[in-house]
Amino acid sequence: MSDESHSVRRLGPTDLADARELLDLFGTAFAEPATYGGAVPDDAYLRRLLGREHVLVLVADRPGGIAGGLVAYELEKLEQARSEIYIYDLAVATACRRRGVATALIGALQRIAAARGAWVIFVQADHGDDPAIALYTKLGSREDVLHFDIPVPPSDGGMPRKA
Repeated sequence: MSDESHSVRRLGPTDLADARELLDLFGTAFAEPATYGGAVPDDAYLRRLLGREHVLVLVADRPGGIAGGLVAYELEKLEQARSEIYIYDLAVATACRRRGVATALIGALQRIAAARGAWVIFVQADHGDDPAIALYTKLGSREDVLHFDIPVPPSDGGMPRKA
């Protein structure tokens, strides 16, 4: 897949070095090196993950490395026989920003979504992340929603008890 000067491709189970390079890029772009590089999964886990049909890891290549990338997940719905795609992470290397890399990545994802019959792609942006908000506003419609992180209790092997 390519979008003008940007060559975009989906990573597969053999692209372990590229997956790790993308994690480094995310760690730098999001200023969270420990999150993205502190406990990188082993080869077997990455191969399994990259081989799953619903896990979409796309990168835009440049000479000497990766210009940007995204990780998205296809979510099959219960209420209708359809799916939606959730962009979980999207980042572009500092030197490659404002050159259409993110737009090319999302364009490639749109083509994948259309081929799979997905009805929407959605993404969230943090307040104050003006470049992301501007990009997503250009490409889609905005919904103001609240995001909640619900902690997962330590596993004891059973289902949570009712109070």
